[in-house]
Amino acid sequence: MALKAPPIWVCFNQSDFVQNENKVPSFRVNLAKQRKWECLALKLGIDVEDDEKPFTLPDLGSTSTDAKIKDTQITESKGFHKDLNNLPKPLTATDLVPSANDGSKARVAYQGLPGAYSEAAALKAYPKCETVPCDQFESVFKAVELWLVDKAVLPIENSVGGSIHRNYDLLLRHRLHIVGEVQLIVNHCLLGVPGVRKEELKRVLSHPQALDQCEIALNKLGVVRVSAEDTALAAQIVASEGIRETGAVASSRAAEIYGLDILAQTIQNDLDNVTRFLILAREPIIPGTDKPHKTSIVFTLEEGPGVLFKALAVFALREINLSKIESRPQRKRPLRIVDDSNKGSAKYFDYLFYIDFEASMAEPRAQYALGHLQEFARFLRVLGCYPMDTTL
Repeated sequence: MALKAPPIWVCFNQSDFVQNENKVPSFRVNLAKQRKWECLALKLGIDVEDDEKPFTLPDLGSTSTDAKIKDTQITESKGFHKDLNNLPKPLTATDLVPSANDGSKARVAYQGLPGAYSEAAALKAYPKCETVPCDQFESVFKAVELWLVDKAVLPIENSVGGSIHRNYDLLLRHRLHIVGEVQLIVNHCLLGVPGVRKEELKRVLSHPQALDQCEIALNKLGVVRVSAEDTALAAQIVASEGIRETGAVASSRAAEIYGLDILAQTIQNDLDNVTRFLILAREPIIPGTDKPHKTSIVFTLEEGPGVLFKALAVFALREINLSKIESRPQRKRPLRIVDDSNKGSAKYFDYLFYIDFEASMAEPRAQYALGHLQEFARFLRVLGCYPMDTTL
């Protein structure tokens, strides 16, 4: 049976905070017990996440020599690009069998293929991690929930393209916790097969947002822009097809992975192009005050004059800075009908509000602010409290 640590408290008033804070030592003890049993289970070959799996001893029939023989059977590609078959394949939502993790290094999931900017963000957060590509954002969330990986890194907003609404919706649909953030400078490069000149290109593949961010440079070349699911996939297509007239907009890491030449660097319209990523995990972290923290919440409000103003004022009254506010429609309740005896019935759009504020949940002012917000909110959920990324 799985031994899991209890979830960390999320509180909205001072009394709850003090009560839960006193339970922190017992939480740490449970974590230590969990690690002890997980290590023992790994030695015996037990999957600690599968409650119904029978106990079996590990298979000692295979040896390391057999594994070496299998490795030598891999044939290397003789083309100009590296063997694409050796790259890790993206996880899909149907990959439901969790793999054993020896804990030697974290496994971090991201959307896209090797060479994507999301992979670069994961490596910035965890330089020694094992990155796991996934084909869709939904698959990234499921990979963490099913214990296939330890954490996930997902883009949430870009300084040029704005918010990524799909991931805001998935944050509410799933029960993962935000445990960190990563800010990554995006440097788009024009890639092509070895030996080609950029003047020879007639069409360029990339993600639609990357194509828009490089509009000026691509217009000067007079190329046809073709959309792809992500930048790394565009680089892979160019490498696999080997057509000289086709290029890709992707990262310099993608050029190295797929054996392409960098025909031009920093071709984006705005040089200050930064993407913010969120780090997600199954369990929240204990908030602290030793470094600047950020807290992300989502809530809904009752209909009425000045209700949103009152909701935001709870932060201003306590000198808490808001770094992000985003509204998303409620899919299950998109319209609200209000009956007015004087003017008849009226229809309003019902919204969810996502807010990031610069304060730790360990600070009393943040607890009082959320307690005050509950007076106006019909629904309130803390998505995570985590250290701010102040490096670029």
